[in-house]
This record gives sequence, structure tokens and C-alpha cells, in this order.
Amino acid sequence: MARSADLSNANSGPEAAGVKSARRAIDLVETFAAHTSWLSLADLHARTGFPRSSLHGLLRTLLDAGWLEADSSNTRYRLGVRALICGTAYLDRDPAIRFATEALEELREKTGFTTHYARLVGNQVIYLETRESDNSTYLSSKIGRTLPAHATALGKALLAELTREEVAELLPGPLSALTPNTLVSLEKIHEACATIRERGYAAEIEEGTLGIRCVAAVVPYRIPGTDAISCSMPIEQTTDAKARKAGELLTEVTAELAHRLRREGIR
Repeated sequence: MARSADLSNANSGPEAAGVKSARRAIDLVETFAAHTSWLSLADLHARTGFPRSSLHGLLRTLLDAGWLEADSSNTRYRLGVRALICGTAYLDRDPAIRFATEALEELREKTGFTTHYARLVGNQVIYLETRESDNSTYLSSKIGRTLPAHATALGKALLAELTREEVAELLPGPLSALTPNTLVSLEKIHEACATIRERGYAAEIEEGTLGIRCVAAVVPYRIPGTDAISCSMPIEQTTDAKARKAGELLTEVTAELAHRLRREGIR
């Protein structure tokens, strides 16, 4: 009984409080990352549920450390430059990125379309590198952008690496729709994954962004694959034949990239 009491006291002591503050600081940074606008104390309280007294202290700490910046009235906040520095450091330290960039440039040169390199994290795809086409008039996915895996060709290409059970666990539902064409049925996702495995690449038409169709293929240097490359094509500039040709080219480019990464000892 004495041992249980000691554990209870330890879990409610200064160390536990410190860990709770760290968790709240991380949640606060991620709240800012999910919103492009300035956020006030009232906005943050509504979004996080954190007590206002705690928010005051967290905001001051993050401001002093450069993770946040305030507007001229010191009443609204957004991410600061430290977030960029740390995010860039992640990319600088990822050994696959240099080789992926070369592959993206090759693919863009051969297709004339915008190319992306992304990684599956949970049920989201994170864009790690982008090469935009010279004549692009659409808003492309920027580095660091996060989108639901089920709504993108990149994500579905990576979901196809998993078993039905693993996909169901990642996508417990309900699934959000980014456009009227987004697949929001788990059974439809399973069917799409089966087609991807048979064809060798994923394809979607206006499921993630209206006006854009996309093809994507996994970079098979890990099992299961965690990274994929896509080619984004404006609807009015693309035919089924062009999309099929881009998909087939993707499978060649990603296979060569995987070979280079394994040869370099990158896993």
C-alpha cells in the first residue's frame, strides 16, 4: 500500500506537472500549425480547452523562445521563425531527400507537370519536397502541408502497401471529404488499393483538389513503403492517355530511386 501511495504522489508531483506543460506546449504549436490566420487567446481557449491562466504562461514562453510571434497589438499570435528552423532541420537531416529531389526534377522535366514527394505519418501524408511546373496556375502543395491519406493519390498509393486490417485501423472513420469526389467509404478505399496493387500506381481525379488529377507511386526502399512520389496534372491539360503514361513513368522513376537509396544504405 505504501508503494502505491508513493506512485500516486509521484504522478501528481512537479515532474508530472512539467510533462503536462510540455504536452500542452506541443499541442499549442500544432494548433497554430493547423491554422493560417492569427489566433487570439480566446481563439486558443476555444480550440484547445486549456485554462486561460495556463495559456498566458505557455504563450509567453513560446514567444520568448521564438516559436511564436505576436501582432502589433500583442493580442494575436502565429507561428514564429523557430518553427521554420526546426522544420528545415528535419529535411536537412533526412538522407533520402537529396535523391528524391533529383527524381522529382527528372519527372517534372519529362512530364511538364508538378511533382511531389511525401511520407505517410499515421493516416496523413506530409509533403516533404515539391517541384512545381513552369506553367502551373494552380496552388500546389507546399512543403510541410498535411492531407488525409484517403483523399490523395499519394496517400492511397501508400495505403495499398498495407493489409486490409491495417488500413481499417488507420481509417476508423468517418472519413472527411475534401471535394465531392473524395472516397469516404472504407470499402471503396479497399477497392482502390486492390487496383493500385494490380496496376502499380495510384490515380485519382479531383479527389483531393478540384481541377486536378493525380498519379502516384510508392518508393519501395522500405517494407512497407512509407514514401511516395506524385505527379499533379490540371484537368484541362490532361487526357487519360497522358495520365496513364505519367503513371507508368512514375513506377520507373520510383523503382530507380529506391535502388539508389538502398545502394546508399538508406533505409
